[in-house]
Amino acid sequence: MPHPWKPTPFIKFSIAIHAASGIGLLVAPAAWPLALGAVVINQIMLTVAGLLPRSTVLGANLNRLTPAAIARREIILTIDDGPDPEVTPRVLDLLDAAGVKASFFCIGRCVDQYPALCREIVARGHSVENHGNSHSWLFAAFGPGRMKADISAAQQKISQIAGRPPQFFRPTAGLRNPMLDPVLSRLDLKLASWTRRPYDTYEGDVQRIYDRLVENLAPGDILLLHDGHSARTPSGEPVILAVLPRLLQKISELRLNPVTLPAALT
Repeated sequence: MPHPWKPTPFIKFSIAIHAASGIGLLVAPAAWPLALGAVVINQIMLTVAGLLPRSTVLGANLNRLTPAAIARREIILTIDDGPDPEVTPRVLDLLDAAGVKASFFCIGRCVDQYPALCREIVARGHSVENHGNSHSWLFAAFGPGRMKADISAAQQKISQIAGRPPQFFRPTAGLRNPMLDPVLSRLDLKLASWTRRPYDTYEGDVQRIYDRLVENLAPGDILLLHDGHSARTPSGEPVILAVLPRLLQKISELRLNPVTLPAALT
């Protein structure tokens, strides 16, 4: 069921700025430069906030697990941009071998293209979450109607094919605008970002990717990797396949417990 949208203090402040500027123009039209300046500055602040994927000023954003999950030494492996017919099956095999569960943020059109692979993710005990239908790099510029249509299309496809509705949404590259939070409220979805991002869609250096993921790795962390659009190592191997065995070994050595997002928040 949809949950009520509750604007953050920053959003309330922004609404007040726009309202005050409008009233000011009616009362004192000559003061239009001041009113326009206030609105422009506020719009810049809103834009900057949308370019910070881990920011919470535009709405609730899961970028670290709860104290209860931390006490259980849980972490989350999130894997974006799939399913990919070449990479995802091999990722699933590596996770199975280590006894690890993950959350896959899947693109709706890819789920539609590879439905059996989406079902396989669920069959192996992982969760499939919503990464939008189009994975458009212009997502952060979408208006509320187009944004809702894109997320809803992916939600419907994943729910039908995976047999369960996603609980979490992640926009392309984590970029968004102030319209996203009310849209997610209407769709009963939660925004999830990450604690650690290795830039593995364009960085092919396995050691650098590994170091970014494991430096001070601790309970409560949410890690981001990509099975779709994965960068390649110098030998041509998808970087996630090269780094994942080492990462899983390190997680085991640290006695961390990788679980799915829904499991961590129950």
